[in-house]
Amino acid sequence: MDLYVISGVTGMTGNELARKLVAAGDKVIGFDNFFASSIKTVEDIVDNQLFCFHEYDLNSAEQMQQLKQQIQTEKKTCEKLIYINCAAVVHTEHFYYVNRTFETNVLGMKAFLDQAIELGADIYINCSTSEVYSMNSWGENGVSESDYISLANAEHSQRTSYATGKLMTEFFMKDAVMEQKIKGCSIRFANVYSKNELYPKHIIPHILNQLRENGSVELLENSKVNYRTFLHNEDSCAAVIALIRSESALDGSVYNVATDEEISIVDLVKLCAKKIGIENPQITFSGYRESDPVRRLLNTEKIRTRTDWVPHITLDKGIEMCLEEDEN
Repeated sequence: MDLYVISGVTGMTGNELARKLVAAGDKVIGFDNFFASSIKTVEDIVDNQLFCFHEYDLNSAEQMQQLKQQIQTEKKTCEKLIYINCAAVVHTEHFYYVNRTFETNVLGMKAFLDQAIELGADIYINCSTSEVYSMNSWGENGVSESDYISLANAEHSQRTSYATGKLMTEFFMKDAVMEQKIKGCSIRFANVYSKNELYPKHIIPHILNQLRENGSVELLENSKVNYRTFLHNEDSCAAVIALIRSESALDGSVYNVATDEEISIVDLVKLCAKKIGIENPQITFSGYRESDPVRRLLNTEKIRTRTDWVPHITLDKGIEMCLEEDEN
């Protein structure tokens, strides 16, 4: 039995990870401050003896010390100790506020990594973001991990603070592995969505919520030209597990995790509307987001080569799963 420590455990990737790991007979200590989620996402396992949940904040030194003390005791009965950092300030409304992202995404991640190293953890998985690929990073075949990154600067958009913060965590991760302190890697996820998102702020739940309530959708002006791929959280979770199981992949480097199923935001609205039974949904456009890439297509050859991971849930199926959850 291995011991997993997961920050942001009620978030989109964290909750599914905990569910799958507990089902496999491993022990999970997870915590969350409910910034963008709720206990509801893990209510089916919260009473499982292999799952221990704490309402902790990654930025609370006192709570992280309590966590450390528990892990010191629990790890004695487990074969491996594995840390997975899923905590992140992810809603776009916070991207433009440096303090809201820096504390969790940079300072919190580094402290969590330091704790893992101090306790002799075997593996640390750092969940990063495709936001590090900014306005000029996109090619016809998708951007690869080794491609150069072109970022907006402070004179163009404060949004870049989120991307540069996450990029910094990737340097922490690689440095720790190069110094042989721990094994691990970083993952650049692209537009993860889930059937149990608490707030309709990401694009898919936003669209579904507005269609159900109004029969129409209001989008940003950017959406007239934007294309995106969408990754179901079961597939993002499977990627984490696949990397953990591939020792050669834990070299401190970065892995894109996404699908190849690119769709325009306007067509996404039409697809969601069709699933609900609405023909020709009304779409209005208001507001504009600075430094918002037209495309966000990732090349995932690296993870597919080094592990057996491939995405299994199509966008069509994923939207149906979201709607089924809403009905329950």
